[in-house]
Amino acid sequence: MDTTEYLDVFIDESTEHLDVLSKNLLKLEKNPSETALLEEIFRAAHTLKGMSATMGFQDLANLTHRLENVLDSIRNDELRIDADMMDVLFAALDALNNMVGNIAAGGDGKNDVSTIVDQLVTIGSIEPESEVINHKSMEGAQEQAARFFTKLDEFEQSILDESKERGFFNYEISVQLQKDCLLKGARVFMVFEVLEKFGEVIKSLPTVSELEEENFDHSFIVLLVSNFNKADIEAGIHKVSEVHSVEVRKFGSTGVRNTPMPDEPPVNKPDEKTRQEVASTDTSGKNVVNKTIRVNIERLDSLMNLFEELIIDRGRLEQISDDLQHPELTETVEKISRVSSDLQNMILTMRMVPIDRVFSRFPRMIRQLARELEKEIAIDIIGADTELDRTVIDEIGDPLVHLIRNAIDHGIESPKERIKQHKPKEGILKLTAYHSGNSVIIEISDDGAGIDKEKVIEKAITNNIITSEQVHSMTDEQVLELIMESGFSTSDTVSDISGRGVGMDVVKNKIESIGGSISIDSTYGKGSIFSIQLPLTLSIVSALLVELNTEKYAIPLSTIVETAVVHKQDIINAHHKKVIDFRGKVVPLTFLHDLFKVPTIDEDNDYVSIVIIQKGNKMTGLVVDAFIGQQEVVLKSLGGYLTNVFAISGATILGDGEVALIIDSTAFIN
Repeated sequence: MDTTEYLDVFIDESTEHLDVLSKNLLKLEKNPSETALLEEIFRAAHTLKGMSATMGFQDLANLTHRLENVLDSIRNDELRIDADMMDVLFAALDALNNMVGNIAAGGDGKNDVSTIVDQLVTIGSIEPESEVINHKSMEGAQEQAARFFTKLDEFEQSILDESKERGFFNYEISVQLQKDCLLKGARVFMVFEVLEKFGEVIKSLPTVSELEEENFDHSFIVLLVSNFNKADIEAGIHKVSEVHSVEVRKFGSTGVRNTPMPDEPPVNKPDEKTRQEVASTDTSGKNVVNKTIRVNIERLDSLMNLFEELIIDRGRLEQISDDLQHPELTETVEKISRVSSDLQNMILTMRMVPIDRVFSRFPRMIRQLARELEKEIAIDIIGADTELDRTVIDEIGDPLVHLIRNAIDHGIESPKERIKQHKPKEGILKLTAYHSGNSVIIEISDDGAGIDKEKVIEKAITNNIITSEQVHSMTDEQVLELIMESGFSTSDTVSDISGRGVGMDVVKNKIESIGGSISIDSTYGKGSIFSIQLPLTLSIVSALLVELNTEKYAIPLSTIVETAVVHKQDIINAHHKKVIDFRGKVVPLTFLHDLFKVPTIDEDNDYVSIVIIQKGNKMTGLVVDAFIGQQEVVLKSLGGYLTNVFAISGATILGDGEVALIIDSTAFIN
């Protein structure tokens, strides 16, 4: 069978199942008795194994099968979870991720995982009870079922109880295949297909994985919830060829076989059409409709590019409408503007993905680093459902990794040190994400040692980053920001984790390259907070259009605090800089005429127009000739020949066809 056409779906779904395994294994380590967690992990591993086998990736299927065996032993209370076992399970998960990654890159998914397989085999060497059961006869299977079905977990028991309350029946179904049946696994699959038309399979003996692998004699038992009568179910199963006998018995909702139940009400025998419809309904009779589809991200990118062109043409239409002042044209353009705005919101929403896509990989990394450094660290994630544009999500991962590694290595102390300081021996690392206006704020905070400002100053002077004279005029915020200078490190030793003096400057540059900013707040001995402000999207931004002589520029609204018109007499000189008193705070001015070398058109004007911009706790005022107004603009790059242009982040095409440069406001604030 050619499975090429299903490869993309396999990669997407495999990645989802691996994410489920990663998240829930971490939770399971902290709550080993949580049955529902274990069941979810087992289902993800089992589904991944079946998908891999179907697609022909045998190494992937074999490793997942070994992992599944260990999980099954844990599920049957034959193994106890400890840190060493979890290390092996996570190593297996890494290998699975590598193989899926290799397949996604066009490889065959093969990998030498013999060492991990041996470790899994060693861990799961205790043979599950269900594997040593002798299924020689239907009577023997029923006796084993009597013990097996009395060990229903809490989730399974709740399903049975709820089904009884809603008027459904719980059946124990024994199926005996013919002795000469060759493809037992295929017959079991066909029986399960029939059963799913009548209701929901809750449990089986042997387990589903054993049945698929034909690890049974010729009989098996199934626990089924259904609203059909016994005769219909028996007749349906008998239609499967090579089925020797079927016995359907009532199963008590208390987990004990043949508990007296109310008399079965007469159920009308369904016709063939009804039987076919059962396959597409749940046990409550409601149609199950899949309301989601998978769309290749390249198609969304193409859609976004087309819409950006539409935004440019919309601006052109609005300009023409203003010039002509034609009532019908004006009305039509206004309607197009409203519809395109709704379309814009819809497209941007389609491109939004939860930040959990990035956050989800951190708990595993934190666990590993904590074990390497012999620290006890708990992670608290808040706001993982906060959404960002996919392009921003793709860029923010590496900076967050570095900040988290720094927090674990430099910030949170060892358990002994924390106890000496009367702190809980377990440190807390908190990841928080939330919306703030047109931005998203991400905070990485810890309750560790904080940043020693005196040590920062000492290192900065030693590295010739600042002079001893400059220290006296620096605020606490400016001192903390020194750690983001190139080559700066407060670590006394170099380790595999940090201490080489690289990273924080790269973090800062990366965040600012996508229109974001980073600020630091720290209290020595109590902890630190690194706050990152990010734009919701990078492609279409709301901007204030300003004018310098005849040239037009766009300033992103996300960085603007306020606009003001100030009398020239209110501009004063301080420390060889022109500043203004803005609401009780001294704000330095940047004259864009001088910066961009644009001639001033009216030097005799007594007033100047100022755009107050902010980055973190710092502000500056950009002096322009005039404000044109707010407009949504499409951000276009300047191309390969105009890279790293100071204070310019891109360009846009306005409605009249002119090109306006987009100002990078963060470049004016050091």
